[in-house]
Amino acid sequence: MKNLTFKKIFVSLKYKEKKKMNENFNLEAIDKTFTSYKKGQMFDGVVVIKRQDGVIFNIGGKNDAFIPRDDFDDYESLKIGDRFKVIITNQKNEEGIIEVSKRLADDKTLATQNAQKLKLGSSFSFVVSGNRDGGLVSRMGEYEIFIPSDEIFTTATRDIRKLVGKQFDATVTEINREEKKIIASIKLLATQVKERNESLFWNSIFVNKVVKGKVKKILPYGAFVDVDGVDCFIHISNISHKRIENPNEEIKEGEEYTFKVLELDRINKKVALSLKALQESPKTLAIRELVVGNTYSGEVVKILKFGAIIKLDNGASGLLHISNATEDKQKQIYEIVKLDQKVEVVVLDKDEIEERVSFGLIHSKST
Repeated sequence: MKNLTFKKIFVSLKYKEKKKMNENFNLEAIDKTFTSYKKGQMFDGVVVIKRQDGVIFNIGGKNDAFIPRDDFDDYESLKIGDRFKVIITNQKNEEGIIEVSKRLADDKTLATQNAQKLKLGSSFSFVVSGNRDGGLVSRMGEYEIFIPSDEIFTTATRDIRKLVGKQFDATVTEINREEKKIIASIKLLATQVKERNESLFWNSIFVNKVVKGKVKKILPYGAFVDVDGVDCFIHISNISHKRIENPNEEIKEGEEYTFKVLELDRINKKVALSLKALQESPKTLAIRELVVGNTYSGEVVKILKFGAIIKLDNGASGLLHISNATEDKQKQIYEIVKLDQKVEVVVLDKDEIEERVSFGLIHSKST
């Protein structure tokens, strides 16, 4: 009996001592947590008060925070007791209370989940947040991203400080799940994309194919054009039907145009393009204006054995065959018309595609 009473007293003392220790531990933990709150930290919590301008959100013990109304997509459906994660955005607002954001926490959680899905060889997009140890750094949720300097560009590395804030695509080369670190390469992905694009290009390109390309560099004798990531070339003679002294007269660097493929050299990986092949020539336009059966004024520009070439005032030219100039089979064409002589002819036939016109002589005028 005496032993039983002693045992109860011992257990009671142990319980009180343990309770006191727990109370001390919890108070210390809460106080420590409260004093260690920093901007960017993430906490779980619960909605305790819903106001017109936002909610009071408990993040542990007696520590409450404030979430502005505009931080929620659907504020009306929010209820007291709802639990979710938040990120501290301001250690103290005008009311002297910590401000937190659910939206930022959701974004960080989603980014972490996306990072966890990445594997070696996976590609992803990121925005450079800074540079360190000669490389670029960024974050994907809880994961740190690092791009070594020799994995940034295929050409000589530029001033990487100027890359902060810019978005790039990269491929994963190393992952450390425990330390939540990802090492990636911009250069490797760019090389892979280029090789894939070139393969698709050479498997689908053919002479006379119409393609779109951006002018990369203009030279005195032509220009290099980027077509689906492959460098092609257009000679100055294939830019316009009219005579030009410099490609700059018709095309500009950085501008996109539609071209026709003239020649292919698959062995040496060369492609010749034409811009004028997709444009109607002035000669075709002039021929289109002509009406079969109508009479036009022109000039003899060339004497041939079997006839003469006549150029009309609108620029169209065609053949005046000897048989259409006289009924006398004994006469030669030079006996009927002379070089540079003004004549009147009738259009007997025309072919816009072949750019051919056939004339009949009405009468000639002396020069």
